[in-house]
Amino acid sequence: MRKPASSKKTSKSEVNVVSPSSLNGMLARIDASRSSLPPTARRIADYISNHAVDVVHMSVTELAERAAASEGSVVALCQQLGARGFQHLKIALARDLVQPVQFIQEDLTREDDVPTVVEKIFRANLQALQDTLNVVDTNQMSRAVTAIINADRVEVYGIGSAAPIAEDANYRLLRIGIESKVVLDSHVQAISASLTGPNVATITVSHSGSTHETIAATRLAKEAGATTICITNFGKSPIQAYCDIILQTMAKETGFRTEAMTSRIAQLAIVDALISCLALASYDKAIATINKTFDVLSIKRT
Repeated sequence: MRKPASSKKTSKSEVNVVSPSSLNGMLARIDASRSSLPPTARRIADYISNHAVDVVHMSVTELAERAAASEGSVVALCQQLGARGFQHLKIALARDLVQPVQFIQEDLTREDDVPTVVEKIFRANLQALQDTLNVVDTNQMSRAVTAIINADRVEVYGIGSAAPIAEDANYRLLRIGIESKVVLDSHVQAISASLTGPNVATITVSHSGSTHETIAATRLAKEAGATTICITNFGKSPIQAYCDIILQTMAKETGFRTEAMTSRIAQLAIVDALISCLALASYDKAIATINKTFDVLSIKRT
């Protein structure tokens, strides 16, 4: 007599995946599993072990290129080592390399007093702005302005720490008379992006360029014929395969944090520059809308 099958099924995503708090000793995990890995996975593992400090600042695309492998092979190795994906592995790897206080901000130490913390945070933000100014491509900015001006409407996508930046961009677009909507829910993003078309421009905000939800929304918008604009950090990342126009920031925090700090300042600066260029390109309409919305908003103030 056969035993009844268990009612609980283990999904593929549940295998070998542990919580962030228990994913410790990543370098030791890699070393212990190296001999049992197939050639491609072993090559990726060796690269991670030999260049750990650099890897925490890379995107999955960059690591795949350096290790002469595919992005899928990198993600598969990450899952075999117990991580959900590459970003999760980088956070675990960083735990082996840095002091815990650096998860708050990379330049901090436990001994810093309030004046020192304030100075370090401001200097980091100033550096992110200067670095972003050095890498921003004004030709890409001009193309973004043209695409938005010519579009019937704009959709803005963001998840997690990118969501407030997306909301700010949407608000600012509305204030200068550009029809826009912000979509923050991943399911609604997918639906809305699939319903765009050649008359729509989309703006995706993603520091890492590796967030599954915003990659999916950007891909769906591009497949639907929309002009896809992305605000993302400097370097290669998966989302760029689906972006027509890329507005790059430069913030170094990718390695040790899951949520952005200095990158938000850089992203807001990109939004400010974009909105200002758009307002000048549609000057009469922008000024008229700013005046009208100023009168409307004045009733909200005492």
